[in-house]
Amino acid sequence: FPEILSNPMLIPVQGTLEVVMNQNVSLSCHSYSGSPPVRYTLFKHSQKVSTLNRTDLTPVLFNLTINSASDVGEYKCKAENKVSYRGKYSRSLNFTLKEPVSKPVLSSPTSQAKKGQNVTLSCLSEKGSLPITYIFFKERQSISHPVKMQKKEAAVIFVLINSSSDFGTYKCRAENSFRNNTKYSNSFNFTLAEERSYSQPLIISLGLILPLLVIGLALAIPFFVIPSYKASE
Repeated sequence: FPEILSNPMLIPVQGTLEVVMNQNVSLSCHSYSGSPPVRYTLFKHSQKVSTLNRTDLTPVLFNLTINSASDVGEYKCKAENKVSYRGKYSRSLNFTLKEPVSKPVLSSPTSQAKKGQNVTLSCLSEKGSLPITYIFFKERQSISHPVKMQKKEAAVIFVLINSSSDFGTYKCRAENSFRNNTKYSNSFNFTLAEERSYSQPLIISLGLILPLLVIGLALAIPFFVIPSYKASE
């Protein structure tokens, strides 16, 4: 008697569900028991992609090309024979699009700092599959532990400006699971903020007041000093 098919197995031939853009991938679909012939249909989000027939129980291969982010959706395989009227479905598979990190941007709310001040450095790669790991450097020396971000958010560290050497060149590095694709940021430098002297406003004020006093004295001589001198005579 014809035998009902078992639920098919849908397996990525390449062994991983992580893919890159424009990659060719193959999915194997196979029912281990049941009466042939068997019709296999591949679906993506309930939409039919392709149909293949087998006269025996050997696996079928569905070949795909990942052309866009929409190609990494949910895939399922359906197996049908003469006695499996509604068909049997496999478990779903979801590809993960793996994207290299873009050049990170290193920034700070301020570019000027005073000695003894805490400053903030932020590092962010706009593109790249998660997680992304960031490391901060001053000159060529690491100044932070690796910071692994599970969201598209900037990694942030705080730096204490203790001496003039802390005004050196800062950079950050970003990397993810994409091999051989480590990216470094632009350089960032803090400058020493000018400290305003309290004596400077006083000097400026005196510089403005003294000429006015001289002018006032010169104007007062004809009206007060000379008449007083004549009266005394």
